Amino acid sequence: MIPMEDWAEIRVMHRRDKVSRREIARRLGISRTTVDRALASDDPPRYARPPVETMFTSVEPTVRDLLRSFPAMPVTVIAERIGWVGSVTNLRRHVRAIRGDYAPVDPADRLDYRPGDQAQCDLWFPPVKIPLGHGQVGTPPVLVMVASFSRFITARMIPTRTTADLLAGMWSLLVGLGAVPGRLLWDNEAGIGRGRKLTVATRAFAGSLATQIVLLKAFDPESKGIVERMNQFFETSFMPGRSFTSAQDFNGQLAGWLPGANSRTVRRIHARPVDVIGLDRAAMLDLPPVGPAVGFTDRVRLPRDYYVRVLGNDYSVDPRWIGRFVDVSAGLETVAVTVNGQPVARHDRCWATGRTITDPEHVQVAKGLRTAFQTPRAPIVGESLDRDLADYDTAFGVSLEDRSVVA
Repeated sequence: MIPMEDWAEIRVMHRRDKVSRREIARRLGISRTTVDRALASDDPPRYARPPVETMFTSVEPTVRDLLRSFPAMPVTVIAERIGWVGSVTNLRRHVRAIRGDYAPVDPADRLDYRPGDQAQCDLWFPPVKIPLGHGQVGTPPVLVMVASFSRFITARMIPTRTTADLLAGMWSLLVGLGAVPGRLLWDNEAGIGRGRKLTVATRAFAGSLATQIVLLKAFDPESKGIVERMNQFFETSFMPGRSFTSAQDFNGQLAGWLPGANSRTVRRIHARPVDVIGLDRAAMLDLPPVGPAVGFTDRVRLPRDYYVRVLGNDYSVDPRWIGRFVDVSAGLETVAVTVNGQPVARHDRCWATGRTITDPEHVQVAKGLRTAFQTPRAPIVGESLDRDLADYDTAFGVSLEDRSVVA
């Protein structure tokens, strides 16, 4: 085979410099036949390895028959069906080369987006352990929301992927965005819904905002490709060189980084998201005057140990309300307990799990109540030591006024 450099030089000398074939052969020290062959070929010389018989050659027709009927058949099953005795890695390489001949084609269209129409939502799990307090570390999810038209990014880390925290996180990001898109697109996230069915709380959230939450069908990544690429963008542009002391520190650094990310020029729209978000926001719905009910809520009777369970942790409550029903609510940052609207406890949200969060003031109140309960009261002079049975009726809420007496 003629070397590439000789082939090129022969053609230059003959066609441009008008050197004879005999002289070209003399100058390059090659035969006239080689020169003739180089001038006769308009295509560069290519090395072609002659086909070599391998172990796979004899079984290839059988493998093709299997793939024709079952394009997704695993290589391990193929090896069993054909009685393969060689390296599975070698078989995998050969099957990979021909599987595409039988795989179904699933083309992805390039989508265009209207201003205000939609925002794509997803959870991103940073590849780093975050200190959660109380000696625990973990990887809480980061809720990412990207306006599809302007590519404007909003994001924040949330404690869990429960429905309560997902809805609270979405509301927080929408408040930061300043408007509500016509649609919010999600994968089949369990806290949002499964299949085509949203959770009850999610439906209520969407109705309060007059928006539509769409659960995408399976194997449809292009419909949420914008936010998927943003997750990769976080890993390559936000994460390198950073360390975090807490989830709050993570959110602080992320909030400081996002304005720069929204000021870069996006090739697909030939603009900066920060310059286009105004047009996007103008076509969205206004935020409701009263925000939707989000976060964890519960109503329980306060037990003797005066603690309530909230998303895996126990929080103390003013023990003076033991035995009464209390209303518990937890957002992304705080846990609050009220009785008829009156606050009886407030704590910072704990991101760790299995912890007991205690307000020292509640302990002191409990100590005083316990001392008073255990101290016997001296009888008053002239007071009868016999207790009226009606006192017990009153204590237990028993009324005998309308009850007829049977003789």
